[in-house]
Amino acid sequence: RLSGKEHSVFTGVAIVHCSSKDRQLHTRVSEFYEETTVKFSELSEELLWEYIHSGEPMDKAGGYGIQALGGMLVESVHGDFLNVVGFPLNHFCKQLVELYYPPRPEDLWQPIQHDSIPAVDTFEDLSDVDGGGSEPTQRETGSCDEKAEAGAAGQATAEAECHRTRATLPPFPTRLLELLDGFKLSKALLTACKLKVFDWLKDEAPQKAADIASKVDASACGMERLLDVCAAMGLLEKTEQGYSNTETANLYLASDSEYSLHGFMLQNNDIIWNLFTHLEFAIREGRNQHHRVLGKKVDDLFQDAHYRSPETQLRFIQAMHGVAKLTARQVATAFDLSRFSSACDVGGCTGALARELAREYPGLQVTVFDLPDIVELAVHFQPAGPQAAQIHFAAGDFFRDPLPSAELYVLCRILHDWSDDKVHKLLSKVAESCKPGAGLLLVETLLDEKKREAQGSLIQSLSMLVQTEGRERSRGEYQCLLELHGFHQVQVVHLEGVLDAMLATRVAP
Repeated sequence: RLSGKEHSVFTGVAIVHCSSKDRQLHTRVSEFYEETTVKFSELSEELLWEYIHSGEPMDKAGGYGIQALGGMLVESVHGDFLNVVGFPLNHFCKQLVELYYPPRPEDLWQPIQHDSIPAVDTFEDLSDVDGGGSEPTQRETGSCDEKAEAGAAGQATAEAECHRTRATLPPFPTRLLELLDGFKLSKALLTACKLKVFDWLKDEAPQKAADIASKVDASACGMERLLDVCAAMGLLEKTEQGYSNTETANLYLASDSEYSLHGFMLQNNDIIWNLFTHLEFAIREGRNQHHRVLGKKVDDLFQDAHYRSPETQLRFIQAMHGVAKLTARQVATAFDLSRFSSACDVGGCTGALARELAREYPGLQVTVFDLPDIVELAVHFQPAGPQAAQIHFAAGDFFRDPLPSAELYVLCRILHDWSDDKVHKLLSKVAESCKPGAGLLLVETLLDEKKREAQGSLIQSLSMLVQTEGRERSRGEYQCLLELHGFHQVQVVHLEGVLDAMLATRVAP
C-alpha cells in the first residue's frame, strides 16, 4: 500500500506541567502535534517480502523502521525525520522554551525568531524546585516587575498553545448564545405590539420606517432597527418599497384581528416582563413577585394585582380572551361530550370556550361562572350568533359561592393559578356539585413525569412561580388529585401548543 505513494506521519504530544500550591496539585496541559510526509519508492514484490522476512516491520507502529533497514525504501522525507522515528524532538524543545523561557517585555519589540532554540543550559535548568513541582525558569536579568510580566506572558502563551489547533477547540456555543438573545427578541416583539406597529401595517401598502415612526412618535433610526428585527423574525416582509405585515402578523398581532393575541402581548409586556425581572427573588423566596412590582402587599392575587384598576382588568381580560379563542376549538373537540346536556365553565371569563362548546354541541346549555366585574365586561366580547341562546353568565366567586348546577364542569387553565389547599377546596366544591356520572373537563399544561423534556411546560411552570400562587403538574399528579375527589376513568388528550385536556367521570362516593 505504501509503494510509490506519499503518506503522513503524525505524532501528538501532551506536556503536563505540575506544580503545588497550598499543598494542592495544580496541572497545566500544553498540546501539539507534528506532521511529516514520507514518500516511498516504487518497490518490487521481492524486495518487500525480503523486508518482511527480516522481522523489522513487525514491531513498528507504521510497519517500517526508517532509522534502520526501512530507510532504503524511502525516497524522500518532508519535515522532522525524528518525528517519523517516534518523537518530534525539535518541536518539543520549542514548546519547552515557550513554557519555561518566555520572552522579556523588551524582547517583544525585537524581530521574532520562530525557529530559534536557546542553549542546552536552558533545558538543564528545568529541574524540580522546592515547593513540589517545576515552575517556569525566569531570566536572572531584569527587574522584579519585568520577571512578573514575563511569567504572566509565558503562562498566557502556554494556555493559548493548549488550544492552538482547531481540532482541540470546543464547539462554538451557538445554541447557548441564541438562548441568551431570546429575551431581546421577545422584548422587540412586545415593543412592536405596544407601539401597534402591526396595526399600522395591516392591509396597507409597504411603508418606510420613517412613516411608521412619525405615526407612533418614535425616532426613524430606532424604528428601522426594530422593524428589521421583526422582519428577521418572520413577522414583517421587507422590500425596497418598505415594510409590510406577514400573514402571521395580520392574523395574530394586529389588535382587531379575530384571533388577535395583541392583548396577551401587552399583558406580557406590562406585567409578566416586570415579574420576571424579579425571578431571582422568586426562586429564593418560592413565591410570586407582585408585591415587588407593585410596591405593596398583595393579599388577593386577582383583586390586588390583575383587577387593581379598570385598565389592568380590561387588559387581563383581553389577554385571556385572546388565548381562549386560540385554543377553544381544540378543547371543545378533544372528547365526545354529546352525552352532556348542560355544562358550567368555572372561571370562564369572556365565554370564548363556552361559545365553541355551544357551536360543537347545539343541544348543550353552557353557564359561564365568574366574578361579577368579569361577567359585566364579558358581554362586550360575545358576538351575536345562534350560539348566544345556549350561553348564560352567572356571577360569583368559585371559592365562596355555590356553583351552578351542571352535568359537565369545565376548569380551563384554572387550577395552575392556586396553591394546593385551594386546589383541593375547588375540586371538593366541584365534586359536591356533581352527581354520579357527571363529568369534569380539565385543561392544563402537563409536565412530563420526570420534569425533564417538555420545555414549554417547564417554562410555564416557572412563569406560574413569579405570577401566581400555583404551579403546573404532571398527568400522574392530576390523576391522583382527581381520584382523591371521586373522579375516575381519566382520559388525556394532548392539544396543539402546550395545553392538554383531561376528561374524568364522577363516581358514587
